[in-house]
Amino acid sequence: MTTAIDNALDKAAALLRPARSAIAFTGAGISVESGIPHFRGDGGLWTRFDPYKVAHIETFRKDPAQYWTYSLEHRRTNAEPNPAHRALVDLEQRGQLRAVVTQNTDGLHQKAGSGQVIELHGSSHGVVCLDCDAQFPRADIDRLNREHCPPSCPSCDGQFLKPTVVLFGEALPERALRQAQMLAMAADVVLIVGSSLQVYPAAGIPRLARQHGAELCIVNAEPTPFDDVATVVIHGKAGEILPEVVRRIAQES
Repeated sequence: MTTAIDNALDKAAALLRPARSAIAFTGAGISVESGIPHFRGDGGLWTRFDPYKVAHIETFRKDPAQYWTYSLEHRRTNAEPNPAHRALVDLEQRGQLRAVVTQNTDGLHQKAGSGQVIELHGSSHGVVCLDCDAQFPRADIDRLNREHCPPSCPSCDGQFLKPTVVLFGEALPERALRQAQMLAMAADVVLIVGSSLQVYPAAGIPRLARQHGAELCIVNAEPTPFDDVATVVIHGKAGEILPEVVRRIAQES
């Protein structure tokens, strides 16, 4: 371990140790280590697929088969939380993390045991019918999709079954956004993990926290637009960095 990273780990631990209203803000990078493909950057899904064809609400309303064909070939259902997810649970249990605000829809924070998780982009574990508003577990609709793509609504036989995720062209869920904003304004620290901080309005949450006096600690594989205003920046794998930060917090407590 280099001296620079070692110092940054100590600084992150010192920042989080006295925190009383800290929140974590997570993006796709934390789930990559669980085997879930990321969307942007080298090798990301959006470099191979046009998101405006497979994941835009207007395209979906015209032809849901494009989304469900993509889902049939690329949806991961067997991912498990990794050490980064579990480290956030440890911080919560120690009283140093109030909530997790996430851009992810995979449910891995809940699966790891995080108590309060705000999903800004919805959840991939549910499906809603745009014709009759009936809701279904995603696993049931995935099974129907494997039998016939695109699947039809089991309730009304409608053709517009949509995952309960925020597609391009849709607004963020109002309640989740309001909760995240309130947590951000009250936060003393925001621990940013695996987010490029380039997708708005979600990336406005750390910005709002910073405007209200919170300090930022960024753990990400690549530089972000917020690095210059962060108190601590550590580039590397969250699954290696976060458990070490937790260990150093516990060591000095």
